[in-house]
Amino acid sequence: MSDASPVSFDDVRAAAGRLAGVAHRTPVLTSRTLDALVGAEVFVKCENFQRIGAFKFRGAYNAIARLPAEQLAKGVAAYSSGNHAQATALAARELGTTAVILMPEDAPSSKRAATAAYGAEVVTYDRYTQDRTALGEALAADRGLALIPPYDHPHVIAGQGTAALELLEETGELDALVVPVGGGGLIAGSGLTAKALYPGTAIVGVEPEAGDDTKRSLERGERVTVPVPRTIADGQALDTPGALTFPLNQRLVDAIALVSDEEIVHAMRFAFERLKVVLEPSGATPLAALMAGRLEGAPRRIGLIASGGNIDVRRFTELIGG
Repeated sequence: MSDASPVSFDDVRAAAGRLAGVAHRTPVLTSRTLDALVGAEVFVKCENFQRIGAFKFRGAYNAIARLPAEQLAKGVAAYSSGNHAQATALAARELGTTAVILMPEDAPSSKRAATAAYGAEVVTYDRYTQDRTALGEALAADRGLALIPPYDHPHVIAGQGTAALELLEETGELDALVVPVGGGGLIAGSGLTAKALYPGTAIVGVEPEAGDDTKRSLERGERVTVPVPRTIADGQALDTPGALTFPLNQRLVDAIALVSDEEIVHAMRFAFERLKVVLEPSGATPLAALMAGRLEGAPRRIGLIASGGNIDVRRFTELIGG
C-alpha cells in the first residue's frame, strides 16, 4: 500500500494488540465432508462466535479504543440496523463510555432490544424517507459525540482485518480468501492483511445477486448505486460501496462472486447439519459461493470468513426448513 493509504497492515497489527483479551479469538473449523464436496482444503473462520455474534465487534472496539479520553467522556454515536449497533453499544460499555445508536423503526425487535441491553440509547428513524448518514452526523454534532460508522472509517477497517490475521496465523498461506461484501470494510481489512502476508492469495468477495453494487463498481472503475437490494442477506443489502472502502478494494480484491438466495439457504443448511454452526444469511455467502462452484482458478487451500450468526429461531427455521 502507498503511504497515502488511510489504513495499512501495521494498523491491523496494532488493532490486534488492542483486541487481545477483549475480542474472542474465534475458532477455525474444517470438515472432511466439505473438502471432499468441493475438492479443496477449506478453513472456516467462525465469526458467528465473536462477541455480539459477528465480526463487527472488532472494528467498533478498535475505533472507540483509539478515541482520546476527553471524547470518551462525551460518548459515541453510530447508525445501524443490527450488528454494528450491538457492536458499538458493547464496545462503548467495555471502554467506559456511552453510545447513542440510530436504528430504523422497522429494525428487528430482537436487535433493538440487544442494543439497548448493552446500555445504548436507541434513537429511531424512517429508513425509507430519511438519510441515516445525515441524521447520524447531525446527531453526533448536536451532542458532541464521536461518530463510529459501520465500515467507512480507517480504524473500523483495521479492526475487521484482525479476523483474517487470526485465520492466516492458524492456516498459513492460502490460495484464496473468500469474504462477504456489504459496505466493504471486512474485505478491505482482510485484503490488506492477506496481501501483506501472502501476496499471492486471491481475495474473493461474495455478494447476493440482488445487491451486486461492489461487483458493478469494480467493473466500471467507479462507485455505482443499485436499487436497494431485496435479499435474505440483510447484512449485505446496501446500494453502493463505501467511499473509503471502495478505493482500497479496487487495489485489493481479485474477484467478486454472486450467489442466489437459494444458494445461501443451501449453505446455511449445510453449515447447520454438517459443521454444527448457525450462520445468518450474510455470514453464509462465502460458503454458498464455494459450494456453488463460483470460485475461479481451482484454489486448493481456501479460507472462508463466516461473518456472523445473528438470526432468530423463527427466521432460521423458516429459511432452512423450506
